Amino acid sequence: MKQYMVDAFTDKVFHGNPAAVCVMDKWPADALMQSIAIENNLSETAFAVPERDGYRLRWFTPGGEIDFCGHATLGTSFTLFRFYCKDADTLRFYTQVGELTVTRRGELLEMDFPAYTAKPVPVTDEMEAALGVRPIEAFFDRDLLLVLDSEEAVRSLKPDMDKLARLDGLLTAVTARGSKSDSVSRCFAPKLNVLEDPVTGSTHCMIAPLWARRLGKAEIKAYQASKRGGTLYCTMDGNRVRIAGKAVLFAEAEVHIDKLPQYITEN
Repeated sequence: MKQYMVDAFTDKVFHGNPAAVCVMDKWPADALMQSIAIENNLSETAFAVPERDGYRLRWFTPGGEIDFCGHATLGTSFTLFRFYCKDADTLRFYTQVGELTVTRRGELLEMDFPAYTAKPVPVTDEMEAALGVRPIEAFFDRDLLLVLDSEEAVRSLKPDMDKLARLDGLLTAVTARGSKSDSVSRCFAPKLNVLEDPVTGSTHCMIAPLWARRLGKAEIKAYQASKRGGTLYCTMDGNRVRIAGKAVLFAEAEVHIDKLPQYITEN
């Protein structure tokens, strides 16, 4: 099985968010995909198989399959455009959250995603205990989004992962108004065995709508202030959000699975 490692939302290796991408002719067993994700030990490993006029796309974390991942979609698109669909301008993906498209925009790859319908929820003592600071606002959809009072609070945060894992939501993101960008954020996913996700495309389906409303503009430049860091260019389009970024290839590899008969092909 061919596997690529791509750093997403950056143009420099060792920055952005690394994703492993496996492009296959047919699906292996779910147990094999999960084992590969555990072996890679990245926040996501993406698996793509041709389907209709595009690809079926699935994402696995070390802790299990996830329904939606932005940076691994960017990494998969980069891989397909570079090695498999060199003449294409647009890619179509079929996923658990519906049909997604990715389009070349100069040096950027722009992904068209559904915006989250995050609703306000009460700020709780449990949130404060998990973060070490009290959020000023909280929102919830699939993930929990907590607004802090400053960029410095976001950057200096040292959350308690055990307490974070007990909060609602698959992931917990924090955000604040940025100084050199419209927003800054960080994202934590201890429930998925990912302590801090370097750059999180899916969570910006919550973050971008929030700051677009607050700032009164459709285009948002977002920076995720993890140790690796990454920049996302977000554009609101009704109930959709287009998230664009750069990506860079780190490695190509062969995954040797031919001597693993316990992993039967499912279809």
